[in-house]
Amino acid sequence: MTTILGLSGSLRRASFNAGLLRAAVELAPSGVTIEVGDIRDVPLYDADEEAKSGLPPAVERLQQQLAAADGLLLATPEYNNGIPGVFKNAIDWMSRGEGLRLFKGKPVAVMGTSPGGFGTILSQNHWLPVLRYLRCSIRAEGRLIVSRAGAVFDDDGNLHDEKTRELVREFVAEFAGTL
Repeated sequence: MTTILGLSGSLRRASFNAGLLRAAVELAPSGVTIEVGDIRDVPLYDADEEAKSGLPPAVERLQQQLAAADGLLLATPEYNNGIPGVFKNAIDWMSRGEGLRLFKGKPVAVMGTSPGGFGTILSQNHWLPVLRYLRCSIRAEGRLIVSRAGAVFDDDGNLHDEKTRELVREFVAEFAGTL
């Protein structure tokens, strides 16, 4: 059994990226489980708070999920041409304590969707130096960009477009096949 930790970088209820991650979970091939982690309860990083209280429980849970996973799948939105602050904050927290060791060599793939015509290409590019610093194993084929999200997701954030669902199915299968 192959296990992938999937993280969405959006907190919005009907998030397109959370919907993209749900589609990945649904369309994963037999023998592959995508466990969805939750960044909602991760506080803003504060070194003073870390020194005083250690890692927050939400961060410890994410670190445990990362340790148990064979790979990491990021579903990233793009806000103002970059990585959403809440998503970067969660990864920063996850790298604290023993966390940096957990990222080292971990295969990672990045996907994302947005209403615009370029999808999340800039946000995905901005993840590259972060993931390199964390010493993840970035998959060259590990990238999926879905443009025009409003046309392929419903109002609840569910992916309904069959062509895009097939792209997600292929993307997840290819990533899982490298693990």
